[in-house]
Amino acid sequence: MAVFYNTDPLPVFKKAVITIGTFDGVHEGHKTILKEVVSHAAIAGGESILLTFDPHPRKVIFPHQTIAIITPLQEKLQLVTDTGIEHIVVVPFSESFAGLSATEYIEQFLVKNFNPYSIVIGYDHRYGHDRTGDINLLKQYGAIHNFEVVEIPAQLIANAAVSSTKIRNAIIAGNIDEATDMLGRQYSFTGKVVHGRKLGRTLGYPTANLEPIDPEQVLPDTGIFAVGVVVDGAEYNGMMSIGYNPTVTDTKTLKIEVNVFDFDMNIYNKFIDIIFQKKLRDEQKFDSLSALVDQLHADKAAALAIRKIQ
Repeated sequence: MAVFYNTDPLPVFKKAVITIGTFDGVHEGHKTILKEVVSHAAIAGGESILLTFDPHPRKVIFPHQTIAIITPLQEKLQLVTDTGIEHIVVVPFSESFAGLSATEYIEQFLVKNFNPYSIVIGYDHRYGHDRTGDINLLKQYGAIHNFEVVEIPAQLIANAAVSSTKIRNAIIAGNIDEATDMLGRQYSFTGKVVHGRKLGRTLGYPTANLEPIDPEQVLPDTGIFAVGVVVDGAEYNGMMSIGYNPTVTDTKTLKIEVNVFDFDMNIYNKFIDIIFQKKLRDEQKFDSLSALVDQLHADKAAALAIRKIQ
């Protein structure tokens, strides 16, 4: 497998079977398309290729809108590779690229750089400036430039009932089970362990304060979560808080803290992976520290019970 971070230069691909899209999340619907690409390439005796974009196109087209991504680029590349795709081309998405007309997109981008043997797309694929290009235009140019257009049937995608937007919304709402089903895997993020106020130690629940390595990655709104914690390749049980610690502080700064069960290693400045498993409860303010500690005991028991059945 090879990853190319630009279109100049590219090798001459053998019977290039390509698909195109952002593929944020690499969810079950995306996997359906990618498996079709791999299958068509195998039948044709060609090479399977994904064309994806960085940064996310919406960041360029709508610069004043925020977009929370599901999969940082390197994670996305690995997930795509796991589907059997042979090559990935990461196309720099810019204002000039976004300004290509639909016909320019086909001739100056697709045909010029890839000379495709076939293009596999979802039923609603749009492209070019203002998304004016559709499958019919692509088929017209396919007849001119001798490439096949393979449309993924709407029902095949509908059977997955998945979209990146649905997944983002599920994660934000704390519906971890729903997000897991749509992704086909448990959602996770990587964070760097940084110094905090160390209040957890005084309560018997020391926490590692985390800074996500990708600040644009989507995370749930405030709450307490049962999680897996991967440190140096080993996975531990834990529970994580995303919130403002209202019982012990009036700060308006959002904090991400994880308590790793049965763990006493010094992990400051390490990068660790957090695997979401279930939301335990909303964040709440307690009347006393003893009431908070009682709740933490209950949270730990609930987290361990959830982790046991995963």
